[in-house]
Amino acid sequence: MPRINETYPKEFILLGFANHPWLELPLFIILLITYPMAMMGNIAIILVSRLDPQLHSPMYFFLTNLSFLDMCYTTSIVPQMLFNLGTSIKTISYAGCVVQLYFFSIMGGTECLLLALMSFDRYVAICRPLHYSLIMNQRLCILLVSFVWLGGMTYAFLEATLTLQLPLCGINTLDHLLCEIPVLINTACGEKEANELILSVVCIFMLAIPLCLILSSYASIGRAILKIKSSEGRKKAFGTCSSHLIVVLLFYGPAISMYIQPPSSITRDQPKFMALFYGVVTPTLNPFIYTLRNKDVKGALSRLGRSIIRCK
Repeated sequence: MPRINETYPKEFILLGFANHPWLELPLFIILLITYPMAMMGNIAIILVSRLDPQLHSPMYFFLTNLSFLDMCYTTSIVPQMLFNLGTSIKTISYAGCVVQLYFFSIMGGTECLLLALMSFDRYVAICRPLHYSLIMNQRLCILLVSFVWLGGMTYAFLEATLTLQLPLCGINTLDHLLCEIPVLINTACGEKEANELILSVVCIFMLAIPLCLILSSYASIGRAILKIKSSEGRKKAFGTCSSHLIVVLLFYGPAISMYIQPPSSITRDQPKFMALFYGVVTPTLNPFIYTLRNKDVKGALSRLGRSIIRCK
């Protein structure tokens, strides 16, 4: 790797898919299409959840937070990716890299916890329906969401700050599309085993433990659904959970493959594809998953569309 005299470079060269240059144009076109789709889809979810009185419930309050988070997630990386892919400039300033590292880490950590919180909400709704409104009251929902965001920020500031302390020995090349913790650890020189260990331990708490809570919640939900006598009741209960479960699988699968294993064992192109998946693909698909599989959201979108037409 090229080296410069400074310990911390003024900018990083992002190699991206330099070993597969033919991927740049298709990827640029895909991002140019999916980014506006992700933004419009998540904005639509937020609008209908806030404007339609029938969606003023804890489930849609959490979904609004997920949509806002996904918008921030994609915005923290996609504009910079489009610039690097669409021009001959393949760099990002050191300050820009630091900002991206913190924002991307905050959104990733927060989403891990928020998906676990949403599974708890579904558990209470299906397994404790008579006590749902009492347990998931507005005050508790706001408190839980605040805790989730605070947890994501704490994770990001802890892990990203420790990563930025690692010496780069003048290396100014990142074999990635963006600034991400495992790649920066892998790029650093000197002793970094402690950082790899800390990353693995922290990610067990941020990924493995929430995932276990999600799976435990859905095990209880599955048993409760099987006890419902009417087929229509089972179908409705399954419908409210299946969308969330699909989103969990789409997010946690790539994230676990990236963050649980030591950064030194990660293959060259793995971080790039994984970052694209949980940073671009999942936030783009989330609104469609929740819309296509949820009659309440489809009905709210239809009512919002009719009201907009009447106003015109």
